[in-house]
Amino acid sequence: MGVVSGRRRQGKSYLLRSLAEVTAGFFFEAVQATEAESLRMVGAELAAYAGAPAPYAFTNWDDALASLFALGDGRAAVIIIDEFPYLADASPSLPSLLRRALDRRGPSMGSGNQARILVCGSAMSVMGRLLGGNAPLRGRAGLEIVLKPFGYTEAARFWDLADPRLAATVHSIVGGTPAYRRQFVRDDAPADMADFDDWVQRAVLNPDRPLMREARYLLAEETDIRDPALYHSVLAAIANGNGRWGAIAGYIGRKSSDIAHPLNVLEDCGLIGKEEDAFRSGRAVYRITEPLITFYEAVMRPHWGDLEQGLGGQVWADSRQRFSSAVIGPHFEAVCRDFVTSRGRDLFGRPVGRVAAGTVGDPSGREQIQVDVAVLGPAEAGQPREVISLGEAKWGETLGVRHLARLDRARSILTDKGFDTSHTVLACYSGVGFDDELRAIARGSDVMLADLDMLYGQ
Repeated sequence: MGVVSGRRRQGKSYLLRSLAEVTAGFFFEAVQATEAESLRMVGAELAAYAGAPAPYAFTNWDDALASLFALGDGRAAVIIIDEFPYLADASPSLPSLLRRALDRRGPSMGSGNQARILVCGSAMSVMGRLLGGNAPLRGRAGLEIVLKPFGYTEAARFWDLADPRLAATVHSIVGGTPAYRRQFVRDDAPADMADFDDWVQRAVLNPDRPLMREARYLLAEETDIRDPALYHSVLAAIANGNGRWGAIAGYIGRKSSDIAHPLNVLEDCGLIGKEEDAFRSGRAVYRITEPLITFYEAVMRPHWGDLEQGLGGQVWADSRQRFSSAVIGPHFEAVCRDFVTSRGRDLFGRPVGRVAAGTVGDPSGREQIQVDVAVLGPAEAGQPREVISLGEAKWGETLGVRHLARLDRARSILTDKGFDTSHTVLACYSGVGFDDELRAIARGSDVMLADLDMLYGQ
């Protein structure tokens, strides 16, 4: 058995259908239905696949699974069940029945059955529990694939965007989800930065395009979410820069204990992630993992009535500053961390243990120095943690010597705290560039300057 999961719109069904075609396998896509109706659908699909004159009549899943696995008697057979959570929701015993069917036909039973079954689903919370803990199917899967969105460089190629600035700006809205390039905007991509504003209005803030409502549907489609208003409020808090537990609770007007469940559900769904501070143990920040949701919560949701009236142009004109501060600014910091995560060893010449944002308390100035891209070496018992690099990332600001001075101050404080900073590289990441003085300092020193061309490998 193999398990394939991933958020919606990533192309799972497309890939699995293609697999079924090239292997002459059986493919069944479940829908929300009762157990009886689902069994009728499986019977009809299986009969059509086998060339039977009439649909098979299954009264229970034991019979259906027996017929499915019979496809592998004496020959290799690929069996694919897409949207498996719909079936399990209507038939809670199905995972246990599937486990029993697998065990009865496994190699240890000498059955000679060569069936290979793949179950797939988009409900990340459900799929995550399928193989965990004491779940019936735990230990039965020989393959587990989580299909993730394209990274920012792959997304640029997929959208056919050669200009790094345009690619980064588009990615801050639609991320790396493949379906948004094709079905959701009808292959409409901005031609250049001069066309970007028009593209946002015609493709994203247009009530005639499905992308405008997609963020709302992403939340509604998660089966574990019972109170959408609460979950949207939690996401809005995070999108507005309130990433810590207490700040989220304060923003939505709830007790801290009241948001534990929604945070856990959103994390299980893959819509948010929790990042530990690089330098302060036990201090975590929640971040939204789907750029479209950040854009929706920061730009679209506060003006939803106007957008439904077709006033996308006015909304965008009034939201440009909000977009810069709440959407693309934080997104650029995340892209810089992704860049170092994937290229860290090449950049710094040694293994990277962790990349995260961090906060360094300055006792003399009584302030907090925010490090956007902190790169730490692997943890070694009994040895001080190596700080490979400290970086500051600014999307719309030319970086200069004052930014470098803050990083140098952070390095000095971390040295006093017992970190190994003997070979720490100070890094400046900018979406617009660096002033001449900083460029002069960077030549021949331990300072790294990374612009958009470098981030996109140009």
